[in-house]
Amino acid sequence: MAGLMDRLARALPRRWRKDAALVPVVRLSGTIGAVMPLRPGLSLAGVAKLLDRAFGMKNANAVAVVVNSPGGSPVQSRLIYQRIRQLAGEKKLPVLVFVEDVAASGGYMIACAGDEIICDPSSILGSIGVVGASFGFQDLLRKIGVERRVYTAGDHKVTLDPFLPENPDDVARLKAIQRQIHATFIELVKRSRGARLAGSDDTLFSGEYWGGETAVSLGLADRIGDLRSVLRARYGEQVQTPVIAPATGLLANLVGRKSGAGAAGFHDSLAGLPGGVISALEERAIWAKFGL
Repeated sequence: MAGLMDRLARALPRRWRKDAALVPVVRLSGTIGAVMPLRPGLSLAGVAKLLDRAFGMKNANAVAVVVNSPGGSPVQSRLIYQRIRQLAGEKKLPVLVFVEDVAASGGYMIACAGDEIICDPSSILGSIGVVGASFGFQDLLRKIGVERRVYTAGDHKVTLDPFLPENPDDVARLKAIQRQIHATFIELVKRSRGARLAGSDDTLFSGEYWGGETAVSLGLADRIGDLRSVLRARYGEQVQTPVIAPATGLLANLVGRKSGAGAAGFHDSLAGLPGGVISALEERAIWAKFGL
């Protein structure tokens, strides 16, 4: 009877067998936050179900999160970080984060949700800072003979309007908010990485970013490696690594959301729309900052 049970157990798919290690994989790739309605970035709403499925998988030994993001919304970055840590605590599962091309700014914030951060020697990590950018068009309006008219209730309702001259008081208020967000980011990194951080605050939290080897030496990452090699070395050659992806269908295919990680959709149809062009250029600029 025991021999029959062993043969039946071996006939089951490995993910259902208790003797085979199982590490579900979730990929989080793209800029973070809403780029525009038809080109969504990473958000908690977009990845929550994927994370629930990964952490809810029966007999899982750990969860692997693959991060490839240059950053974006600090709020969505922190919400995703928190959800990963909440699920890890509830399910008592270790989280291994694997950085691909880049985990910078909000992307690095998400990476900090890992109990370990593993990266490639050529990965880019860091950029622990806050940035805001805009344009100034007041001279252009004057040149083409356009008069800007703004009506408000509230002294500060119009702040840093790109069609009006820059107001130093508005800049000061913006910088104060940025410092608050930066302090929250720093606290999160310190809490997550703890004694592993090896650089000074002035270095680590200056907004600078580094390659993988340097990031490891600074304690921003734990080791160099790749998902397949690390998981096989840790959990055995037969470890199963199912990728948790969103359901696909006709609507998902049309919109181009097959990856569940903020994949760009409707590129061609948006090319002629001013908002789409500006959004695409901004997204491209975020990646280009890191040479990608």
